[in-house]
Amino acid sequence: MTEPKTPWLAGYGDVPFHLTYSDASMSDTVLRTAAKYPDNEALSFMGKKTPYKVLAPRIIEAAKALKALGVKEGETVTICMPNVPQAVICLYALNYIGAVASMVHPLSAVGEIEFYLKETGSRMAITLNMFYKKFKEVMKEVKLEHLIIADLADELSALKRFGYKLTSGRKIDKVPQEDPVLFWDDFIKGADKITEDCAAHKKPDDTAVILFSGGTTGKTKGILLTNLNFNALALQTATMCHREITGTRMLAAMPVFHGFGLGVCIHTMMVAGGSSILVPKFNVKSYAKLLKSEQPNFIAGVPTLYESLTRNPFMDKVDLSCLMGVFSGGDSLSIELKKKLDKFLADHHATIKVREGYGTTECVTASCLTPYNKEMEGSIGFPYPDTYYAICKPGTTEEVPYGTDGEICLCGPSVMKGYLNNPEETADTLKLHADGHIWLHTGDLGFMDDEGFIFFKQRIKRMIITSGYNVYPSQIENVIDSHPAVQMSCVIGVKDPYKMQKVKAFVVLRPGFEPSDKIKDEIMAICRQKIAKYALPYEIEIRDALPKTLVGKIAYTVLEKEESQKAI
Repeated sequence: MTEPKTPWLAGYGDVPFHLTYSDASMSDTVLRTAAKYPDNEALSFMGKKTPYKVLAPRIIEAAKALKALGVKEGETVTICMPNVPQAVICLYALNYIGAVASMVHPLSAVGEIEFYLKETGSRMAITLNMFYKKFKEVMKEVKLEHLIIADLADELSALKRFGYKLTSGRKIDKVPQEDPVLFWDDFIKGADKITEDCAAHKKPDDTAVILFSGGTTGKTKGILLTNLNFNALALQTATMCHREITGTRMLAAMPVFHGFGLGVCIHTMMVAGGSSILVPKFNVKSYAKLLKSEQPNFIAGVPTLYESLTRNPFMDKVDLSCLMGVFSGGDSLSIELKKKLDKFLADHHATIKVREGYGTTECVTASCLTPYNKEMEGSIGFPYPDTYYAICKPGTTEEVPYGTDGEICLCGPSVMKGYLNNPEETADTLKLHADGHIWLHTGDLGFMDDEGFIFFKQRIKRMIITSGYNVYPSQIENVIDSHPAVQMSCVIGVKDPYKMQKVKAFVVLRPGFEPSDKIKDEIMAICRQKIAKYALPYEIEIRDALPKTLVGKIAYTVLEKEESQKAI
């Protein structure tokens, strides 16, 4: 079996091709960090700092409490929480005893949570008191042996806890003391029943976390991610930062139930001896306040987060000279938004520019990142160490020449184990190539140039075919976004009896601009200058807002569904 081919990484020679990965589990790696840097800050939550020497024993205590409840090695337990310390503690505690953490969005619908619980076979879930009502509905259909209820207020300083109880906490209904409810304090007391070390012998390839995603087909699937997947991702990401990150701080606004949030914002920092500033709920005012008060060294987010940042009135005079890295991922960063964000950073005294990453939940999160020292407009950068990219003819394992569009495929230590309970989808996504390696077929369209730069175009299924021509919505969106009145846009294909599909654009205007035929005409004029006639939008619809997914991406499938229903 030969090593996958590696393109020449121009201007990127200080990044090693290979790293050395330990056989430790996720939790063991974090506990080793705690032993090495006991006094370093590990977590910051609403102003309260937790050093590693406090975090480590809390993880082991929670692990013993889980063991006392009968959680077995290999069993799956659902964590349905935002970015709060209890979520981090339970994640590593489950890993410590060899169990699997299924990370679920607490704002998911009742039916979705029911599906996640059934799919993973979870007989236990951990959530916050504010989400109890939702679980009460879920438990009408799914039997839980234990529902552990934590309180956000327990992780606050005494003064902030008092204020929280008088304000937001008052709005939360009291949770009844009845089966299967187990309050956090009572749960933790159970640790006293376990007197011996309860650490399991965990292997690198053991499943550690299940994250749910639409995957490469749009159907929700559980993604099985291993200890090695997360530990490799953490070491790779730390290496790609091009600086020592031990003791640095990252603003963790991306959620713990998302690969980006868990893999980059939390686990990477836990492995490196850095700190995660946990953000349980995002809004523009609190985010600006955190940037000002916490002075993080790194921030990571999706393009919609950065778009809102650039027009955030609370960011006036906020000094961002503290930043060592700004990373964008989760969705495509338009050329126009990158320019706008880079200017915004410079105007706020930052000395760095935004770096765009690319990845999928099937490889935890990022697997490719733009260089810190070289820009190539429109590129998503170079692969991580030990990660290889190939561009293949869609539907095949046949590689295409440099500069040719095809399906983005990748191979490396962060590639998932497979899909939960779905061998067919796994086989369709993880494919054996002629080099003898298993490659992840992402379902994304892109190309590689002869320097090794990777360029993402869009989801293959999102490509519009009109009158026999391939039209790429992201390219049209880049053109539309260049109009000074446009805040964001989304382009979709609408069924057409003659052309097969026709192009429609949805636009949200910047504050201060009112919808008008004049603005539509100006946008169309720019499109005519830069877009082929067959790819021009037949209609531009101006809206107050565009639908978003739970992690902040523009939900183009919602717009597609709306248009298809109009045609019925």
